[in-house]
Amino acid sequence: MAVLAGALGVGIGFGLQNIVNNFVSGFILIFEQPIKVGDKVEISSLKLMGEVRRIGIRSSIIRTFAGADVVVPNSNLIQSEVINWTLSDTKRRVEVLVGVKYGTDPQRVVELLLDVARESPRILKHPPPAALFTGFGDSSLNFVLRVWTATFDESIVQSSEVAIAVNAALKAAGIEIPFPQRDLHVRSVAPGVAADLPAIQDPPEEPGSPD
Repeated sequence: MAVLAGALGVGIGFGLQNIVNNFVSGFILIFEQPIKVGDKVEISSLKLMGEVRRIGIRSSIIRTFAGADVVVPNSNLIQSEVINWTLSDTKRRVEVLVGVKYGTDPQRVVELLLDVARESPRILKHPPPAALFTGFGDSSLNFVLRVWTATFDESIVQSSEVAIAVNAALKAAGIEIPFPQRDLHVRSVAPGVAADLPAIQDPPEEPGSPD
């Protein structure tokens, strides 16, 4: 009986440990308020992103953007890394990546991207939009347009609208958006396949090349 009682006590102790941990974490969330109801949060350890619907003593409810309600123990919200997208304000930065063909004037592209951002009525003026030339890609000159929206909920829609406006502006300016291209050199072909391939002329020999 003593051994059974000891084992039962140890089991209850481990079980209560998690419950107490969640209760203490719940009080921390309620009084310290690192997250609040209505905040848009992202929990890295759970790969979970959504809106906080309720904060309880033992657990909290987060509604994902797909429409699922997830019950999360409060200890996960305290001990894990939590990204709160709306803790201090609701602004959200949106990035639109753009690639144009080689030979295009980079300064012209930067000015065009800034004009698109300034003409959009829902883009914030402060912080101001920024267009940057980020480097040389495999088949394109790469740029990024960074703009700010007033609310987190509008960020995805606003990203789509800005991308559509950028595409229209590039097309109107006659600037081409390239697609990746690869050169394929065939070194050997099976005899049965070679007969079905069109005749390919050998390239002309360079002057001074050996026979």
